[in-house]
Amino acid sequence: MRGRTMPVRFKRSWGADFTAPDKARFRLWAPDERDVRLVLDGAEHAMQPGDDGWFEITAKARAGDRYWFRLSDGTAVTDPASSAQESGASGASVLVDHSAYDWKTDSWRGRPWEETIISEIHVGGFTPEGTFRAAIAHLPHLARAGITAIELMPVAQFPGGRGWGYDGVLHYAPHNAYGTPDDLKALVDAAHSLGLMVLLDVVYNHFGPEHNHLARYATRFFNKDRPTPWGASIAFEEQAVRRYFIENALYWLGEFRFDGLRFDATDQIRDTSERHFLVALAEELRQTFADREIHLVVEDADRRRSLLARGPDGARVLFDAAWNDDFHNALHVIATGETKGHYLPFAEDAWGNLLEAMTTGFALPSKEDNFAPSPADAPVAPQARVHFLQNHDHIGNRAFGERLTSLVKEERLRVLTAMLMLMPQIPLLFMGEEYGETQPFHFFCDYQGEIADAIRLGRRDEAENFGGIPQGRTADDLPDPLAPETFENSKLRWSRAESPAGRRRLALIGELAGIRQRHIVPLLVRTAVPDFRTIAGATGVVAIDWQFGAASLELRINLSEHRKAIPAFRGTPIFTSGEHGRTTDPPRELAGPGIIAAIAS
Repeated sequence: MRGRTMPVRFKRSWGADFTAPDKARFRLWAPDERDVRLVLDGAEHAMQPGDDGWFEITAKARAGDRYWFRLSDGTAVTDPASSAQESGASGASVLVDHSAYDWKTDSWRGRPWEETIISEIHVGGFTPEGTFRAAIAHLPHLARAGITAIELMPVAQFPGGRGWGYDGVLHYAPHNAYGTPDDLKALVDAAHSLGLMVLLDVVYNHFGPEHNHLARYATRFFNKDRPTPWGASIAFEEQAVRRYFIENALYWLGEFRFDGLRFDATDQIRDTSERHFLVALAEELRQTFADREIHLVVEDADRRRSLLARGPDGARVLFDAAWNDDFHNALHVIATGETKGHYLPFAEDAWGNLLEAMTTGFALPSKEDNFAPSPADAPVAPQARVHFLQNHDHIGNRAFGERLTSLVKEERLRVLTAMLMLMPQIPLLFMGEEYGETQPFHFFCDYQGEIADAIRLGRRDEAENFGGIPQGRTADDLPDPLAPETFENSKLRWSRAESPAGRRRLALIGELAGIRQRHIVPLLVRTAVPDFRTIAGATGVVAIDWQFGAASLELRINLSEHRKAIPAFRGTPIFTSGEHGRTTDPPRELAGPGIIAAIAS
């Protein structure tokens, strides 16, 4: 173990931070206001105006003090950079001393990205209690299954008591329904003690529709002339706005010691600055945490290769990886036969799209911005793509939240899982997938009035985009996303993990994770971008070889229901599923569905 890790502290532009044991500095950017007052435990203090709309004051304070900001018209608003909330997104902000937490895993530096096997988790749905502290008890289960990283869906304070978290309005405050900042730190601490990395999903492309008061006193924070699907875009050209989000990333990685961040819908982060926000963000995070393994992942519908560029030595330039919906969508069409909505562009040539996604990383054209100093069409390392059979979107946006365990037969799912775990790309599982959870995961939230009505209507469109409404059911049968029972019905049922089917599934995941760490991870570490070749075969057969220097990874997959001839391979099998009738060595045919993974050197 290496030496003690010291927390990265920085002088925050936004919010409240202790400057001495009994003093805190409070700052707010309110360029539309002529004066702002701090209301601290009931007492008002005039804040000093500064350059370009900043207001600031240093006052005597203690951890746990409640505070607000009062605007010129008398309106009291929550601190947009609050570290904790007393009673929700519209309540009082709570002053937090982040130096007070006693870390147990001071020597933790993280793990290499190539070792990553992710379990995506919704904190509220992961346990019956739905809290940070309750999640700790189930971390050993994930570690035993071979998971090396958990990725938390957004935890920043959002309106109401339940939701997916993508409508956050206070980006620095852990959602009060999940627990306190120290509770979240305890979860990260416990994960590190088991060798698990912890990634956090953050949303920098928009704010939720309620309890965001920034437009009231800082209209320059938004650009109404540049709309997004969720309203006016964020004005990243403004220095104060850039600092709000860059410092938020520093905050999660530094104060909470997350091992990485996943940035939601980066294609909606629009910036006309000479140095794009995404470049500034990645570079500052890399520089600040140069002594740690920090991993930065994007969701990017524009499929921009330059975000994923690597240097001549294979080192990351900006981001480690991007989620690959192309792989999921093409494979989903093949596995289920569904071709509606998001799956329609992949239906005509599903097999060709699948091969492209597995080899080049992209099936559909990119919309390039040339962020990195490398050609926009430069090859992308396979470990720069995160692959999944399902995630929160592809389950939760379905009409009835069905998982793949309810859509495909067990043997086919076994082959699909092996395919996911034994490709060079980084595998991601959705919580419960490691033991074959059958409980649905729905979309749920906690709004009232017109917003609630609009959400109910919107669910019908989403259902059509993700498989459609099953025959014999109608839109009237859809679960109410606003009903508390829809949330309760989305929680994991941990008893499934102890069932015979659950134990079989866990054994499979553990076996595949071990094979991946022993045989595939060493190949990824040694080679930045491997050569590859696809080998034509019978319909329903996928055959790909990746060449990592002197060694190669060979996959032969039969996704049909029938025995098929498979192209020859040179290597020694590291995993097989499906009877292959060893009439030849190596086998030349494979029962369907089935898979053979081999290593040749």
